[in-house]
Amino acid sequence: MKEVSVSEAKTHLSQLLEQVRAGEEVVILKSGKPCARLVPAAKEPRKPGLLGTSRVDDRFFDPLPEAELAAWE
Repeated sequence: MKEVSVSEAKTHLSQLLEQVRAGEEVVILKSGKPCARLVPAAKEPRKPGLLGTSRVDDRFFDPLPEAELAAWE
């Protein structure tokens, strides 16, 4: 993991981005303390649900029973 100051990051942003693309993590320091972290972007978009699939039972869309509705009021 490489650490650089904000001013160094401004000056060498293109070079830092190339390093990040190569897999290196870069931490940007402000007043000597970590402020931000540059990491490679995800190559594949995340898939919703468990293992990329999700299923909702058809009963989910049924109207609620009167007793349940009354409990929410």
